[in-house]
Amino acid sequence: MDINAIKNRLTQLESTSSTTKSFWKPQPGKQVVRIVPYKHNKDNPFIELFFHYSLGDNKTYLSPVSFGRPDPVQEFADKLKSTGNKDEWIQGKRLEPKMRTFAPVIVRGQENEGVKFWGFGKTVYQELLSVIADPDYGDITDSMAGRDIMIERQTPAEAGNQYGKTTVRVKPNQTPITEDDNQLQSIFDNQADLTELYTEPSYDDLKEVLKNYLNPSSEEETETTTTETAKPSTNTSTPSATTATKTADVEDAFDQLFNS
Repeated sequence: MDINAIKNRLTQLESTSSTTKSFWKPQPGKQVVRIVPYKHNKDNPFIELFFHYSLGDNKTYLSPVSFGRPDPVQEFADKLKSTGNKDEWIQGKRLEPKMRTFAPVIVRGQENEGVKFWGFGKTVYQELLSVIADPDYGDITDSMAGRDIMIERQTPAEAGNQYGKTTVRVKPNQTPITEDDNQLQSIFDNQADLTELYTEPSYDDLKEVLKNYLNPSSEEETETTTTETAKPSTNTSTPSATTATKTADVEDAFDQLFNS
């Protein structure tokens, strides 16, 4: 047995567990949280990151766009949207990185677990910004005179849609984050840097992911061919010329962007 390999795997699992504990998401029902000042950017508690979710391998990739750096998938999406072809425009929109906003929070009743990052979409983000922009509310993160947030999460069955629904209501009463000065200092001091919890892929790595998404590897094609050879197909139809043309157009766009 390779003991060093066992130790390395244990370290990886412990690291993954630690990262997972840094995040929080609302469970079905009602919960109360408090957004707290962000240690790594005291002027703004909201962290906007961009992710790729639709690259065909069931993985999520942090986009370099999050840090103002070039992203080959974004560049390719922009090229597709500029062709004037409706289908390519739709594919371009699908490939664009999607924004996810995070805020550091403490969960009421779980204050001893420390600060976690709550991630949410555009609708919730806009609602929170609207409340903060309202002079009757202002800085809801203030340590002594801020406001808690009631979050209600509905399951897909309850909401009648595929994803469920999250609603937020900022409470009108101003309250301190905590009455315990030591706990308050701990909340400020013991915050992870959100950007360090994700791995940013390199430009070349994302380019390779995109290439494989557009043109699956020959190994996969070989495996599929072998499987289909072992089991005769009863489907005698062939791809339409239109489909073949669309595929060729997308591949040409990729070659023009990266190989010219």
